Amino acid sequence: MKITVVGGGPGGLYFAILTKKARPDWQIEVFEQNRADDTFGFGVVFSDDTLDEFLSRDPETYEKIRDHFAYWDDVAIHMKGEEIRCAGNGFCGTSRFTLLEILQERCAELEIPMTFSEQIDPATLDTRFADSDIILASDGINSQIREYYKDAFQPSVTVKSNRFCWMGSTRPMDEFNYFFRKTEHGIICAHTYQYQKDASTWVFEMDEDCWQGHGFEEFDEEGSRAILEEIYKEELQGHGLLLNRSNWRKFPRIFCENWYHKNIVILGDAKASAHFSIGSGTKLAMECGIALADAVLEHAEQSVEVAFKAYDEARRTPCQIIQHNADVSLAWFEHMNRSWDMDPLQFSMVVMCRAKSITYDNLILRDPGYVEQVDTAWYERYFRETGIDVRQSRPTPMFTPFKLREMVVPNRVVMSPMAQYSADENGNLTDWHMVHYSSHALGGMGMLYSEMTCPSPDARITLGCPGLWTDDHEAQWTRIVDFVHANSDAKICMQLGHSGRKGSTQLGWERMDHPIATEDKNWPLMSASPLPWFEGESQVPREMTRADMDRIRDEFVAATRRAARAGFDMLELHCAHGYLFASFLSPLTNKRTDDYGGSVENRLRFPLEVFRAMRAEWPQDRPMSVRISATDWKEGGLSEADLFAISEAFHDAGCDLIDVSAGQTVPDQEPVYGRMFQVQFAEAVRNVPKLATMAVGNITEAAQVNTILHTRRADLVALARPHLWDPYFTRRAAAFYGAQVGHWPPQYLSGRDQAYREQAKQRDNMLELQRKARPTRHEKPEERLAAE
Repeated sequence: MKITVVGGGPGGLYFAILTKKARPDWQIEVFEQNRADDTFGFGVVFSDDTLDEFLSRDPETYEKIRDHFAYWDDVAIHMKGEEIRCAGNGFCGTSRFTLLEILQERCAELEIPMTFSEQIDPATLDTRFADSDIILASDGINSQIREYYKDAFQPSVTVKSNRFCWMGSTRPMDEFNYFFRKTEHGIICAHTYQYQKDASTWVFEMDEDCWQGHGFEEFDEEGSRAILEEIYKEELQGHGLLLNRSNWRKFPRIFCENWYHKNIVILGDAKASAHFSIGSGTKLAMECGIALADAVLEHAEQSVEVAFKAYDEARRTPCQIIQHNADVSLAWFEHMNRSWDMDPLQFSMVVMCRAKSITYDNLILRDPGYVEQVDTAWYERYFRETGIDVRQSRPTPMFTPFKLREMVVPNRVVMSPMAQYSADENGNLTDWHMVHYSSHALGGMGMLYSEMTCPSPDARITLGCPGLWTDDHEAQWTRIVDFVHANSDAKICMQLGHSGRKGSTQLGWERMDHPIATEDKNWPLMSASPLPWFEGESQVPREMTRADMDRIRDEFVAATRRAARAGFDMLELHCAHGYLFASFLSPLTNKRTDDYGGSVENRLRFPLEVFRAMRAEWPQDRPMSVRISATDWKEGGLSEADLFAISEAFHDAGCDLIDVSAGQTVPDQEPVYGRMFQVQFAEAVRNVPKLATMAVGNITEAAQVNTILHTRRADLVALARPHLWDPYFTRRAAAFYGAQVGHWPPQYLSGRDQAYREQAKQRDNMLELQRKARPTRHEKPEERLAAE
C-alpha cells in the first residue's frame, strides 16, 4: 500500500504518523509546498478531550506536545472595565511552529520521507502519483486540489463579514482572555491565550465599519500593529505585538459535500473550516486524521472506496456539529454590538454560551461559583425591572413570572401550538382535546397554546383541524379554558390562523401537505398569489380579491369575540409557516403587483389590517401575539431587515409578543437544523428592535430554557415535542432545580414532596457522574501539585 500526503499540516502529518506506526510495511510520503520551518499564526488550542485522544493513539507524540503546552482552566471576559472569570474549561495552547516541528520529528522517527518547498500541480496527480493507492489532499484552506476537483468535491465557500488578523505578544497569561473594547468606530474583540512561556496569541476581530473607521489596511502589518497597540495598551501591560504574516482577512466558511474522489481523499481546512472563536481548526483536522487512519487501516487493503466511506460515516456528523457550533459562535461575534448594553455579568454569560453547546447546567458543573454570580445579577436586574423580588428564593430564571399587559405568566415555559388533527369534520372538539389540554395544564407550564384554530371551514388545514365559527365551538373551548383556570395557574392562548394555499390537505400522520385523498372532500383555496404548494400536484389557489380580504378579516374579528367570551388569556394571529398571512409577508409567495405586493410595507398591509381589527375587539387588558417566520430558509425569501420591519409594524399595531418561528414557507426550503436552531431569530428581535419575544425550535432541556433567558435571547420559551411525551416537563425541572414555585392541585400534593426528593437525588447523582466523567487535567505532576 502506497499513500501520498499532499500538504504537511497537522492533520495530514498525524494521519501519516498513525498509519505508519500501525503498518510500517506501507509506503507513506509527504509533500509540503512551504519550507519545514515555515508557519503562519502563533498558537493552536486543544481541549482535554482531544489531549486524551492523542494520549491513547500515540503516547510518543502526546508526551512531546505535553512538554511544550500551556494549560489553562479559566476563561476571563473583560468588558467595560470589569473582569469576569469562569473556571472548569480545560484547554491547552501550544505553538503552531512547535507542533509542526514535533510532528515532523515523529515522521522522521518512523522513516516517513518528507519533501518541502515543493508545490504539487493538481493536474499532475494522476500521472505523477500513478502508483499511489491513496492521495491525501490536506493542502489547507486555499486547497488547489479541492478547487481543481471542485465538481467532484462540491465545495461551498461563504466569506463571512468580520475582519480579523493574527498577532502575537510576549505578555504572559494564565487563562484564555476575551478583551472587548468599545472604540469610537465600534467594538473590537481580542481573543488571547498563552501558548508557550512568554508568548501569547492575539486574534483581533471587528466588523467592517469598525475596521474602515480605524483606517486599517489589509496588508499594512506595521500600521495595524501601531493602532492596536495603542487601543490595547492597558491589556498588553507594556508588552508589544508580534507579527507573522498578520494581514487582515475575512473568514471563509468551507464545507465539501463529497470527501473523496477516486483515490483522492480530502482532510483538514481543505475539507471543512471552523471559526477560530471555538479554537477548533487544528483540532478538527487532527481528529479527522485519526478517523481517516482508522478507516484506512481497517479497510484499505480490501477497498480504498470502502475505507473512504467508513471515514465519511465516522466523521461527517461530528464534523458538522463542530462546524455548526463554530458558525453560531462566528455569527455572535458578527453582531456582538447587540449585547453591548448588557451589564458585564450578563454579557459574560452570552460569551460563554454563544455557540449553544454550553448551557446553564454545563456551567453549574464547570464553575458553580460563576453561576451563582450571574444568577444573583439576573435576580437583581429582574427586581429593578419588575419590582418582583426573587433574590432570596433564587428559583432560576425559568421560574420567574413574566407580565404582558395585565396577564402574569407564572413561569417562562410555554407549550407551543401543536396540531392534533383530532376534531370532527365540522371543526368540533372531541374528548381528545379535553384530555390533551387539561392534562398538560396540570404539568406546571406557565402558558399553553391552542393548536391553530380556524375562523371558518375553508380556513382549515385538514378536516381534523378545530374551528371557532359556531356557538358549539365556543362552548367546547370555554369548557377547556374553565378547567385550566380552575385547576392550574397556567395561562392559555388561542392561536387563530388561516391555511391559505396549504389547506385542504391530509392529516399530519398521513401524507402531510398533500391534497385530501377523497377528491370530493377538498375545498377551493385562496392565497396572496396563485402559486400551488406542490407544483403539478397541489391545488392552484386563486389570488385573493379585496372582497375575499373583507370576508377573511370579518371572520377573524368574529372568532376574536368568541375567544374573548371563552375566557382565553391571550390571542395570537398565525402569520408564519406559509399559511395565508405568511403568504402575503414572504416575497417568495407574494407576487402581487397591487398595493398588497412588492415592498415589505405593502406585503404587510393585509396581515396588519386583520391584526388591527382583531386588536380593536380584543379586551385591552389582555395581550396579543403574532407568530412569524423569521426566515424562509430559501434564497430570495425574508431578510433580517424584513424580520425587523414586520416585528416593529405589529408592535406598533398593538402586538405585545413576537412569537418567532421560521420556515415552512416553500417545500424546497433549506433549513439549518441543530439544537435551538431558531433561537437566533428571537434573539435578533429581542436585541435590535428590543421587543418581547418567544423562542421556539428544537428546545428540549430545562438547561436550554435557562440559558435562553439568561442570555436575553427571548422572554418566553416554547417547547413542542418535549411536551407531547412529557406533560410534566416543567414540574420535573422545578424539582430538579429545587424551585419551590407553582400551583399543585390538592389531589397531587402527596406526590409533590416525593418529586422534589427524587429529583434532588437524580441531580446530585448526575452532577457527580459528570464530574467523574470530565477529562483528566493534563499537567505534569509538579504542575498538578501546584494547582491543587
